[in-house]
Amino acid sequence: MFDRISGVYDRMNKVMTAGLDQSWRRRAADRARLEPGQQALDICCGTGDIAIELANRVGPTGTVTGSDFSRPMLELAADKARSDGLDQVSFEWADALELPYADDTFDALTIGFGARNLADLPKGLAEMYRVLKPGGRVVILEITQPSRQPLASFFGLWFDRIVPGIGKVAGDSSAYTYLPESVRSFPDAATLAKLLDEAGFNHVRWTLMAGSIIALHSGVKPAS
Repeated sequence: MFDRISGVYDRMNKVMTAGLDQSWRRRAADRARLEPGQQALDICCGTGDIAIELANRVGPTGTVTGSDFSRPMLELAADKARSDGLDQVSFEWADALELPYADDTFDALTIGFGARNLADLPKGLAEMYRVLKPGGRVVILEITQPSRQPLASFFGLWFDRIVPGIGKVAGDSSAYTYLPESVRSFPDAATLAKLLDEAGFNHVRWTLMAGSIIALHSGVKPAS
């Protein structure tokens, strides 16, 4: 599905979020608290926007790896990085549930709008924990369901009716029917925070944005 929609992915994101998605990604990159020269991993990186934000933070002496399950997405991400002259960021295929990286490798790990696509979320969180260095930070940016009215009703209308309609115009209504279904099945912000705690992360906190439709979580792997 993500292979199919790779060509319209960025445009659809802008339409669905009224152009706010990039500001959310910048906040996620800020929450990683990276320093020049550090190493970061962005999993489920899609077309690479968060990875590129991270590359700007680690500078030319640092490294950023973006990984994804969709090769067409990775090709688009690599094109963006080349256009921006960012030699410190690379993109490669990887399964988020079996990351091909050694234990204690990265200073920060981010995942933007990808956690709800993991077939086994606790296993994915365990992999995130494993590849982070002690003291490393995980950042999760994700859509969440608002519980208060009238935003909850608007959210249902937008994601259940309007977004699939936009997807139909873009040529893939099934992909954008999947979007609201995946959001409904994903844990709410408090439950995700509990799962991060259970995975071993400390200092877990979250911020709700865009009227409680977007959640930004972070946690720290305890220092040894």
